[in-house]
Amino acid sequence: MREVNWNNVKREAPKWFRDAKFGLFFHWGPYSVPAYQNEWYSRNMYCKGLEQNQYHEKTYGSLHDFGYKDFYDMLKGEKFDPDQWASLVKRSGAKYAGAVSEHADNFSMWDSAVNPINSMNYGPHRDIVGECTEAFRKQGIRTVATFHHQWLWGWFMSTDNEADVYIPENEKYYGPALPLETNRYIPYRYPDEAFCKSWRDKVLEVIDKYEPDEVYFDSRTCIIQEDYRYDVAEYYYNTRGIKDGIITYKQEDYPKDIGVYDIECGRFSSPKDFPWQSDDRLEDNITWCMVQNPKYKSAERIIHQLCDIVSKNGNLLLNVGPYADGSFHPDAVRILEEIGDWLALNGEAIYETRPFKVAAEGPTTVDDANYDVEKIQEQLDKGDAVDVHSDTLTAQDFRFTTHGDALYAIAFGWPEDGEFRIRTLRKGGILDGEIKKVTMLGNEGELAFYRKEDGLYVKAPEKKPCDCAYVLKIN
Repeated sequence: MREVNWNNVKREAPKWFRDAKFGLFFHWGPYSVPAYQNEWYSRNMYCKGLEQNQYHEKTYGSLHDFGYKDFYDMLKGEKFDPDQWASLVKRSGAKYAGAVSEHADNFSMWDSAVNPINSMNYGPHRDIVGECTEAFRKQGIRTVATFHHQWLWGWFMSTDNEADVYIPENEKYYGPALPLETNRYIPYRYPDEAFCKSWRDKVLEVIDKYEPDEVYFDSRTCIIQEDYRYDVAEYYYNTRGIKDGIITYKQEDYPKDIGVYDIECGRFSSPKDFPWQSDDRLEDNITWCMVQNPKYKSAERIIHQLCDIVSKNGNLLLNVGPYADGSFHPDAVRILEEIGDWLALNGEAIYETRPFKVAAEGPTTVDDANYDVEKIQEQLDKGDAVDVHSDTLTAQDFRFTTHGDALYAIAFGWPEDGEFRIRTLRKGGILDGEIKKVTMLGNEGELAFYRKEDGLYVKAPEKKPCDCAYVLKIN
């Protein structure tokens, strides 16, 4: 393994990323065809006794006769319209977006010369990443390429010796057959040189072809040899010199100074002096892809989550899984539109903002939450995705952001007595200077207010400007 100097690839988050605050990405691949439980179907269908295995054998037959590869050409994508995807992103208020480039299943969603198992040669016979990139940029949307393919090492293993993953000619689909014990978060057997090279070359190809504004790595990237991880960062930042490009990573997968730290399904309890990102899902039944009976979080819950994250110097990258045909569930579209409506009215308190001296006020505590090794191991053993619950905030909770000389206090409920009370902004407190005026976004005119030693009191307008999360602008 070659020695590397990570100082050569240090990079701070670019201004566009810090200003964007909200992005979307889309888990779409052959796992969208069975659409059963979650995107781990491709792994769990081979694990005897797991629900996905039982479902697969009942629905499609034996693992010898019908393997995961047989879903490839069933991913027709007949309703996939990248311009419609771009319009949905725009409508939602998201500022950056992208389709998952490759999940753990060795199926590349771009026109790849590195990997013949791709969306041009199978299924939709279209360059999904390329078409999305073009459509998004037409709408002024920054692009993100997400990579999960380090998980391929030890992904396709089975307790059934007759499964198609052990047929030699199928290695091109599934990679080399490995012992069951290999599929652990920190495996006893790390990837070999050939796997690490393939991992790197796939990422470099996407960088070359599409120049994504964000390169996102899922967890477990740490199993890739350090020099190959370094090669990606060096190529992206220096050799290709992608203008304003940024890498996002999880846990200890990359040194902290080379990009933006990402928390999966979690967030920080307090504001940070560095930009960060939380990736989470609109789906509420512990899946990242479309499933047969999808459930979705409410727009209110996502808006509350977004406000909390932004107040702590973070971005929210939200996942939505399309059907196998490339269309979206009507409920998902409706919720994204509701989020977009709220941002169209209140985006001034979100986009281009920076944290206040404190992020939050109120009774609802948000703990530091992140996927850790134990949770991932549990996911591997049980075949279920791990979830970190995100609480919907209450009427007594506020979140704060700033932009220029304006302070925004986001209230998560409407006061029953007609008066907002913000303890944080009390007379003699942390807010320097006098308050000249208070307004509410979406409402005409100034609001009556006064300050006392126990808080800032603001008279609520007669009519609510929206259905949730009311923004007081304080100058």
